[in-house]
Amino acid sequence: MEKSEGAKALFIVVNDGFAESVIDIAREAGVTGATILSARGEGHHHERFMGISVDTEKEVILSVADGRTAEKAMAAVKEKAGVKTPAHSVCFTMSIGNVTGVTMPAEE
Repeated sequence: MEKSEGAKALFIVVNDGFAESVIDIAREAGVTGATILSARGEGHHHERFMGISVDTEKEVILSVADGRTAEKAMAAVKEKAGVKTPAHSVCFTMSIGNVTGVTMPAEE
């Protein structure tokens, strides 16, 4: 495994059906790849209808990028597809200590 100084795991949670458009926004910011996971959301507005839970369908976009690119992507997603839009995107990053199978571009 290679050490990856400054590498971040970028997570973007979006309403179902918005992953492709949000990935396009992240690509414009320099993110080079992504994985889309299907998910269901349950928040403080969890609803039940006739005894059946009604959960919100979500998609989680996972990507690995250098810190600067991850921050740029988060800012672009917030501006173009943030919580006040139909995509309702929520972003966060986590530091990565080691990575394999991913080529990280050198930070300037």
